[in-house]
Amino acid sequence: MLFFEIEWTAAMARKLDQILVVDVESTCWDGEPPEGEESEIIEIGLCLVDVASQKRIGKHSILVKPERSTISEFCTELTTLTPEMFTDAGTLADAVKRLKKEFASKDRLWASWGDYDRRQFERVCQSAGVGYPFGLTHLNVKTLFAVSLGLNHEVGLDGAYNKLGMTMEGTHHRGDDDAWNIADVLCRLLSKSRKIAL
Repeated sequence: MLFFEIEWTAAMARKLDQILVVDVESTCWDGEPPEGEESEIIEIGLCLVDVASQKRIGKHSILVKPERSTISEFCTELTTLTPEMFTDAGTLADAVKRLKKEFASKDRLWASWGDYDRRQFERVCQSAGVGYPFGLTHLNVKTLFAVSLGLNHEVGLDGAYNKLGMTMEGTHHRGDDDAWNIADVLCRLLSKSRKIAL
């Protein structure tokens, strides 16, 4: 009974005024990682969605210096992130502190396109011995998009934009731009559901 009461209390304290949309970029390779290296988060893209107005509020990029891998040429080609950009970047622990302090990540509903970002955060935080920065509730916008449009399968972010007849802004596979674009899709879904509810 105590566990239920703790869960209920945590849910009551959750802030639903804004949704924190997150997109991560990680070290990657064209094939398997080199021996002794593992994929880790190198950019956390963020965009806050104001629930009342269904509008996007700002776009943020937090660079995270890799500690157990290097940024490959393949990774740079995919993301435009170069090793030189991380000279002054903080650690994963620094990024987690910033998420909690500046964005109230523990208290807010957070969202991403698919489950990759959630699983990657869980894995790298455990591997680095850093506390998980989010609360219990994660919103999978990829699934929400598919079921809202009555699709029989999920589609990528670029596929969603094609279905909407729109063009993505910025650079695909940059965390801040992808978070901005995911937030746009989420705002449209929220707006559509409000119109139906009213």
